[in-house]
Amino acid sequence: MARGPDGTGGGSGFSLADRLFNAESVGQLAAEHAVLPGFDADRFRQEALAGLPGRGLLERLDWLATCLEAQLPRDFPAMAEALEAAMPPPLDPTRDDDDFGRFIHAVPGILAVRHGLENHRDRALDLLHAATRRFSMEFYIRPFLNRWPDATLARLDAWTHDPNYHVRRLVSEGTRPRLPWAANVTLDPLVPLRFLDVLHADPTRYVTRSVANHLNDLSKRVPDAVTERLSAWAADGRQDRTELDWITRHALRTAVKRGEPGALALLGYDPDADVEVDLSVPAAVQVGDSLALRVGIAGAGPAKVVVDYRVRFFRPGGRVGEKVFKLGRGTVCPDRPLVLSKAHRIKGDATTFTWHPGPHVLIVQVNGRDRAQAEFDVQGA
Repeated sequence: MARGPDGTGGGSGFSLADRLFNAESVGQLAAEHAVLPGFDADRFRQEALAGLPGRGLLERLDWLATCLEAQLPRDFPAMAEALEAAMPPPLDPTRDDDDFGRFIHAVPGILAVRHGLENHRDRALDLLHAATRRFSMEFYIRPFLNRWPDATLARLDAWTHDPNYHVRRLVSEGTRPRLPWAANVTLDPLVPLRFLDVLHADPTRYVTRSVANHLNDLSKRVPDAVTERLSAWAADGRQDRTELDWITRHALRTAVKRGEPGALALLGYDPDADVEVDLSVPAAVQVGDSLALRVGIAGAGPAKVVVDYRVRFFRPGGRVGEKVFKLGRGTVCPDRPLVLSKAHRIKGDATTFTWHPGPHVLIVQVNGRDRAQAEFDVQGA
């Protein structure tokens, strides 16, 4: 379910902010900092909990940082030393994926930016290096890229070879052109490609997924640069072929939906493949039910195909919106057509858009080209 930086989940009543920041997590943060001389854990806990209601997810992080800094040294180098002394052990270095850490451990990053950005750049970067082994500092490296691009890039060059995979991931994730929720970076988007040249060969999926997401961001601005880099990496041969194929598919997922010729060609999909498409959808569906769609694809010769579909939404006042969804991929042979089916839920509580009663259109894309379409009517529940 998509969520915004306020930590809410639409009309479901679920609050990610409450799940992440509560008496238990604040108590853990208090206990970790209780090792510092003179730190009053009970005072921190009481002040922090009192200020959580009414604040969203990122606002709660800022609030925790404010409560914590009230009991830390005012001099930033001493503050950084105290923050490092209170850090929990690093995340498990034997894992290679999905070990994000806990949001409460983002606090050192906030304080690094708040108090170290202008006058203590190098010490603040040291703090981010230590902190990202507990929780990703991808948000907090970006102000340093904007304020001190050359020095920060030099540091990231070194971190691409760091023994800790969380540090290596930070290099890719922190320089992404379109990192969700994060501040923009003024960096030339092609500059971080030198980091990805190293990191695409990383042995950990946590890092290579970030590389693929980074390239997917980049493909929306300079698609040719992305396909050229992926081709170069294939020729270079430093990454396992299966993993590089996964990176390539993941990196080009948006470009494929847009029908970018270079992306399709790199994946072996011919936009001009000789295929015929038979599309079947019901004439009407109610909000809350599922739209049963069936796509049959026949070809004159063997052809690899990737199949997506777009829904053209009805909007009050005549406005039109579209969204692309994935359907599947496979190989079409003259004697063996490909049949794909899906039950597309017409959610009444979707968090990213609203289904309005009225005429809609479903359009099937094969290898990035529109091949068939059908109308269906959405009816109120």
